Amino acid sequence: LNGLPLIIRTLDIGGDKEVPYLSMPAEANPFLGVRGIRLCFARPDLFNTQLRAIYRAAATGPVKIMFPMIATVEELLTARDMAEAVRVELNAPKVEIGIMIEVPSAVLMAAELALHADFFSVGTNDLTQYTLAMDRLHPSLARQADALHPAVLRMIDLTVKAAKAAGRWVGVCGGMAGDPKGAAILAGLGVAELSMSIPSVAAIKARLRKQSMADMRALAQRALSCKNAAEVRAL
Repeated sequence: LNGLPLIIRTLDIGGDKEVPYLSMPAEANPFLGVRGIRLCFARPDLFNTQLRAIYRAAATGPVKIMFPMIATVEELLTARDMAEAVRVELNAPKVEIGIMIEVPSAVLMAAELALHADFFSVGTNDLTQYTLAMDRLHPSLARQADALHPAVLRMIDLTVKAAKAAGRWVGVCGGMAGDPKGAAILAGLGVAELSMSIPSVAAIKARLRKQSMADMRALAQRALSCKNAAEVRAL
C-alpha cells in the first residue's frame, strides 16, 4: 500500500458468514451464537495462525489489528493477551489494536473498552440489527432495520463521546458509511473515518465537501432528536 496503514480484522465467522470447511454445528440463533471473537477463542488454532500472519505482515508496513464482535471488556483483554503472546513469540513490533463496536453492550461499556483499545470501528449493519432486535436478513423485517434510526444514531453518538474522552478515534464500517445521508450525519457525530466500497468513495467525498462541518454537526444533532428513521431521512 506504499506506506498507507492497513487495518486487518481478525476472523469474523458466524451469523450470516458461513464457512463450510469449518464444519461448525448448526445453531438455532447463529447471530447470538459462536461468532466473531467467540469463535476465535473456541478455535485458538485458527486465531493464533492469523495473528502470526498479521504480525509477520506488520514487518513490511503499518498494520493495525481489529477484533470483531467484542461484547465485554474481558473479551478484549483475552484477545489482547493472545495477540501479545504471539507478538512476543515472533519478536514482532507492537501494533495498534482496535475493536468493532457492533453490540449494545460494547456501546454501554465503551468508556471502559477505550482504556484497552487504540481505536473503535462501529459496524453499523450488526449494531442496527442488535439495537432494533431485527434480523437484517429477515424477508419482512429487513426494510425496518434502518441504520438511520435514531436509536442507532444515539448508540453511535455514545460511542464517539466515550472514545473522544479517552483520546481514541472512531471509524464506521457498514452500509451507513457508504450512504451519502448517513455519511453526513456520521461526520457530524464526530466519526473520523468512513469505510466503504471503492465505487462509493467519489460520491461520499462530493457530498461531504458540499457541507461545512458546522452544518453537519447541526444536522447530526437534529437527527438524534428524531422519533424514527423516516424523520431522519426527511432532514
